[in-house]
Amino acid sequence: MTAPVLLVVEQLRRPTPGGVGRYAASLLDGLRVARAPVAGLVASRHRGHGEDPLARWGFPVMASLLPGPALVRLWDAALLASPAGAPVVHAVSLAAPPPRRQEGRRQALVVTVHDLAWRDFPDATTPRGRRWHEAALGRALARADAFVVPSQPVAAALAGAGAEPARVHVIGHGVDHLPPPDHQGAAALLERLGVTGGYLLAAGTLEPRKNLARLAAAYDQARPRLGANWPLVVVGPPGWGDAGLSLRDGAPTQGAAGAVVAAGAVTDGVLAALYAGARAFCYVPLAEGFGLPPVEAMACGAPVVASTAVPSVEPLAGAEAPALRVDPSSAPAIADALVTASGDDAVRTALIARGRQHVAGRTWRQSAQAHLDLWASVGAP
Repeated sequence: MTAPVLLVVEQLRRPTPGGVGRYAASLLDGLRVARAPVAGLVASRHRGHGEDPLARWGFPVMASLLPGPALVRLWDAALLASPAGAPVVHAVSLAAPPPRRQEGRRQALVVTVHDLAWRDFPDATTPRGRRWHEAALGRALARADAFVVPSQPVAAALAGAGAEPARVHVIGHGVDHLPPPDHQGAAALLERLGVTGGYLLAAGTLEPRKNLARLAAAYDQARPRLGANWPLVVVGPPGWGDAGLSLRDGAPTQGAAGAVVAAGAVTDGVLAALYAGARAFCYVPLAEGFGLPPVEAMACGAPVVASTAVPSVEPLAGAEAPALRVDPSSAPAIADALVTASGDDAVRTALIARGRQHVAGRTWRQSAQAHLDLWASVGAP
C-alpha cells in the first residue's frame, strides 16, 4: 500500500520554473490520474490574488506565510522542518526541508536530483548558484533516505558524489504532457516574427548551459547549405546570464529571413504546433540530466539533432539512434547535422519514425506509479 506523501513543489512558485517545474507539474498530473494519496503540496506563500495556482491538481496546498527565499533559507539552516501529516516527504528539487519527527518516527525524505551540471560546467551557472547547489547536495546526502534521478548518467554522478547506489532510483519522464497542437496560434506567432515558410527550431530556458551561442554560430555556418532560407526560431523564457541571443521584442538577432529569431515563451499548444511544423529541431546543451525538449519534439513528429550530453535520446536496447547526435562543443558538427536533418528527406523520414518509436508509451502516469512504488518502500513501518 502506498504511503501518503507531502510533495515539496517550491519550484512551481518560481517566475521561470524551467525543466524542473515541467517535471513537477507533469508528475502532479500523473498522480492526479492515479488518484494518489498526496497529503499536501508544500510551497511558499501565493503571491497573487484569487485561488492558489497549485490548487488546480485537487490536492491540499500547504502554503507557508513566508516568501520563497526566506522559506528555503530556513530549510537550509534546519530551522524549519517539513510539515506534519504524512510519513514521506518528496522534494522535487534540492530545495528540501529537513524531515520532521512525528509519532516517534522520522519522516522519510526523498529528493529528486535532476543533474550535477554545476560541477561539470561551473561557468554555466553563477558563483552563488554553485555554492547553493553544492551545499544543498551535501544536505540532501545527509538527510535523504532515497533519491530520484531521471537517467543513468545522473545516477552515476550522484553515486560519485557520495550517495549510496542502493538509495538512487532512476525514474524516467513521461512525454505525454503537451496538449494538441495550436496551429492557429503558431501561425500567428510565426507571422508576427516574419517567418513565412519553413524553419528550424530550438527550445528551452535561455541560459548559458543551453549552448545557444554556439548553436547560433553553427546555424550561421549551415545557412549557405540549407535547402531554403529557413530561419532558426528559438523558443523559451529567459533564464539567467547571457544566452547569446537578443530577446528584445522577439526581434531577429540577424536581419530578416534566414535569421536567428528569439520568439520568447509560448503556450504548450503553440509549442506542440511549432515542433510539428519544424524542418528540424535542435537541442545541444553542454550538460543535461534528461532533456525533455527533444523527446517532446519526437512525440510531435520532428526530426531531432541533439548533443551527446542529452540522456533522453540515448537509443533503447537494440534500436537505432532516434536523433542525429553531435558534440556540443563543435559548431561545424552541429552545422552539418542541421543541414542533414532539415534537408535530406530520407534522413528526415527515418528520424521521425525512429523518434516516434523511441517515445512511444512513455507516460507521466507510468512515472507517477514508479514514484508511488518508491514512496511505499521508504514509508513502510
